[in-house]
Amino acid sequence: MFETKTVRARLFLQILLAIIVLPFVFPLIAMVQGSLAGAGWGNYQTVLSLPLLPGFFINSALLSAAVILIVLACTTMAAFGFSKLHIRGKEIYFWMLMVALTLPGVVLLAPLFATVTQIGAYNTLWAVILPVAALQIPFTVLLARNFADGIPNELIEAARVDGASTFRTFWHVMLPLMKPIMAAVLVLVFINSWNEYLLALLFLQTPEQQTITLVPQFFVGQYNNDQTKVLAAAVLTGLPVVIAYIFLQRFFERGLAAGALK
Repeated sequence: MFETKTVRARLFLQILLAIIVLPFVFPLIAMVQGSLAGAGWGNYQTVLSLPLLPGFFINSALLSAAVILIVLACTTMAAFGFSKLHIRGKEIYFWMLMVALTLPGVVLLAPLFATVTQIGAYNTLWAVILPVAALQIPFTVLLARNFADGIPNELIEAARVDGASTFRTFWHVMLPLMKPIMAAVLVLVFINSWNEYLLALLFLQTPEQQTITLVPQFFVGQYNNDQTKVLAAAVLTGLPVVIAYIFLQRFFERGLAAGALK
């Protein structure tokens, strides 16, 4: 751990963090500057005047909310089971789940496409919701299990002695104590699901079903390539994520640090 008790140590840490952040800040600055080139704020007015833009925002919000609910439910229950329940062979199941972290999403596109078309979910939000949730669960379970391991086993045993069932123990004892890591998972999943582009591009074909990340494609075509409008659309797409992170930053950092360290 860094010791930041002295002014010199704090100053050095601030300078170091500023240097580390610079490579990530420059592209954002370039994006905002590019979005204001040419027509200036008129680029944003053009993007906001798209008739289907409210529908894109609603679809992205529905997708993100569904993914968050699925991931939180699966993650908390899996973390409780892997950490506190006596399940035969649970470590084998856990490491089988961790193997999924090594699979890049691109490798799964062909089988996902075949599965989605076979079950009739093509061009529906569920075609994106379920794969996005499934791809995020292994990492969130890893974080949540580490956090759950830090909760004293005596609390679980006390609930069992009092006659609480496994579900009541999970709901009334475990779940309230897992709020910090749940907040971190919420922010992480929201960012990933809101910014999902590849699966949305592949599975959502009609404008009525498409999400906000696909808005820039309306300004790129065979005879049109207005990069200023594309950058303006990208800025508007990223604003909800930035706002959400600003308001939930404290909970995200606290939960992520607690979940990453045992």
